[in-house]
Amino acid sequence: MKNSPFIVGIDLGTTNCVVSYIDTQKDDFQCNLFEIPQVTDIGVVETLPSLPSFLYMPLESERPEISYKLPWDTTETGKYVVGRYALARGAQAPTRVISSAKSWLCHEGIDRQSAILPWGVQDTVEKMSPVAVSSAYLNHIRQAWNLVMAEGADAARKLEAQDIYLTVPASFDAVARDLTVKAAAMAGLPDVNLIEEPLSAFYAWVNGKPDGWRKDVTVGDVVVVCDIGGGTTDFSLIEVREEDGELLLKRIAVGDHILLGGDNMDLMLAYAVRKKFADEGTTIDSYQMMGLTHSCREAKEKILSGPSCTKADIVVLGRGRSVVGGTIKTVLERQEVEQAIVEGFFPKCAIKDNPAERRLSGFKELGLQYSSDPAVTKFLSKFLKQHLGQKETSKTFIHPTKILFNGGVTKGQSLRQRVSEVLSGWLEAEGAEAVTVLAGDDPDTAVAIGAAYYGYTKRGKGIRVRGGAGRAYYIGVETSMPAVPGMAAPVKAVCVVPFGMEEGTDATIAGHVFGLVVGEQSVFRFFGSNIRKEDTPGQVLDQWDETELAELASLETALEADGDEGAVVPVKIHSYLTEIGTLELWCEAIEGQRKWKLEFSVRQEV
Repeated sequence: MKNSPFIVGIDLGTTNCVVSYIDTQKDDFQCNLFEIPQVTDIGVVETLPSLPSFLYMPLESERPEISYKLPWDTTETGKYVVGRYALARGAQAPTRVISSAKSWLCHEGIDRQSAILPWGVQDTVEKMSPVAVSSAYLNHIRQAWNLVMAEGADAARKLEAQDIYLTVPASFDAVARDLTVKAAAMAGLPDVNLIEEPLSAFYAWVNGKPDGWRKDVTVGDVVVVCDIGGGTTDFSLIEVREEDGELLLKRIAVGDHILLGGDNMDLMLAYAVRKKFADEGTTIDSYQMMGLTHSCREAKEKILSGPSCTKADIVVLGRGRSVVGGTIKTVLERQEVEQAIVEGFFPKCAIKDNPAERRLSGFKELGLQYSSDPAVTKFLSKFLKQHLGQKETSKTFIHPTKILFNGGVTKGQSLRQRVSEVLSGWLEAEGAEAVTVLAGDDPDTAVAIGAAYYGYTKRGKGIRVRGGAGRAYYIGVETSMPAVPGMAAPVKAVCVVPFGMEEGTDATIAGHVFGLVVGEQSVFRFFGSNIRKEDTPGQVLDQWDETELAELASLETALEADGDEGAVVPVKIHSYLTEIGTLELWCEAIEGQRKWKLEFSVRQEV
């Protein structure tokens, strides 16, 4: 932690990036939004409260420097443009626009450091990696900040000199977190801290009620944070406890990674509009479908953001001579959008209902691994049942008393109302009271504001939510046994990071000596669990099922051997959960002074 003049929170969102800051040199310590300069049209630069997470790669004919020139000098001028103008180009030139880079950043099945985006587009289009695209957004933010806030050459006020808190989904595993940190370093921000988005949203709520939050929650309350953004749905549980006569906030559960959010809704609306066009005798091809999806995103955001907005235009570029004016047009009505999203993504269901497990086809198109079931309410049901305490035998699920909504999708009142009604119905069926909705800040800005406030608490101010690691981590250890035909050696899982382990602390895996293979290419397996909350460092699991432990991306590497290629070196292990939220494993030889460090890393094969 730096003693810098500013504490900065950056929401690196799937759809929008938002920056908030606290000026520590002022007495009021208010969270402020940083207005971000960006290209909004050819030759036009404006400051806006958010930077849309879109990147446009212009054609060679579009690249005169004046077209996309920003107030700061950069070697990247003309190569790509990010922000509002890139978002606008999505409906007009969809094959040259990159979106949802954050969703690709956590995709285990691809090499996230390879140039693969825009996905599914011909190789004649220049491509970038999910890490590089994320870095481009952060680099734009850094240069914009330094222009506006650093007051010329004042290095102490530059963004890279500040305490920076960068948000990630709670469901991001250690690999995706590490890649987020790498993207920041590539952008000239080598020293950032990570905070999870639902936790940030809760901090924003506390920030909005400096002392009043104690009036809205009492000891025993369980708050479920429902965070539905552009790419993911995240659930977290925060419990209100009492310690030494003071109220204490503690996070007690984090949900699974669910690739379900605004992107899915945009696609659903696009298919509905395509059917409307088909009924009128107009066929939409695959290229136009990409543009239509972007257009539906803009329409959805316009309708959900403005309570007075009753409809939004949909415009798709035409492909044939019969199209008048070169475009195809229709209108999306508010009622049409809300009904489609509410019934499609927030259906009424019973607490016993779980998300459908879809059987995969033998051949499947490569791409983002979206959730097989679009019902957010069913995922909420599964989450609450997973985290029921063993002592609560009279319940079928943990009973939240309060709910806090976050994420751009939840701006729609009808969506919040449906989730509250469904959850209250489950509670009342088991004799509990209906859930109370906590009034929060603007879902578009809450995560960035909460991240800055979290940094404020790290300096010993404000109200701290006790959290730590949102899941337990394990290493896979191959069992020593004679070879058996047709049977691989069983693997045990050894806990190296318990649930709730605080950042900046380490744990020694006592009572165990492991054999570490050095000098040859080896595969190291890792597992994670967000429901095994009682396991301690060194605890060994001989058996488990997929509901308890999920295998994470493996690490394949050859450790330095010092002449002992292929040797199995007896080692002890201790784990370190860094201040920025990434995981390091240190392997120390029993004899001698040798050490090896293993860090979560991305797999190199697609």
